[in-house]
Amino acid sequence: MSTLFDPAVLHEIAQKGIGLPYDTMFQTVIAELDRRYPGRIRVQQRWIFNNACGAMGQLTLLYGSLTEYLILFGTPIGTEGHSGRYSADVHDFMIDGEMLTYREGEFVPTVFKPGDRALLERGASKGYCVRDHAWMLEYSKGWIPFMLPTGLADNFFSNLDFRSVFTLMWDYGKLCVRELLRGKF
Repeated sequence: MSTLFDPAVLHEIAQKGIGLPYDTMFQTVIAELDRRYPGRIRVQQRWIFNNACGAMGQLTLLYGSLTEYLILFGTPIGTEGHSGRYSADVHDFMIDGEMLTYREGEFVPTVFKPGDRALLERGASKGYCVRDHAWMLEYSKGWIPFMLPTGLADNFFSNLDFRSVFTLMWDYGKLCVRELLRGKF
């Protein structure tokens, strides 16, 4: 599977937003992504509510293909839930706030703060909690369509937020088509 993004580069880019006011933080990260990956990043922000595995946040899609996605994700008020278990690696590059995680059999949380990098390996799962607020750059690499049922189930069966589902699928679909026309899966 060919990949466009390098997690080490994404980590470096996310760190450029640390400590900045939110609008500036997001614009700085997006501009740096666009500079490093010209013509591949969606620079406009369209924030979409996302409920997945009991946790609620919001995201803006920056890149999407069948094998990779890149989003800004977070919450201004805290949330907690299950990570999901995916056939993809999920990297979270912390920009602001704090995220706590734990795995089965762990009794002390791992704490991620600005500048830290969390990795959910393919096939693994975690519990996670944002007590107050957190914002991160999230990158996933694997077969992304298999992730969608987990990411959308709460919207279909719990909160019935079909507008968010439609917006997310519309934006992701457009990004995937754009990448398929470039020959990228």
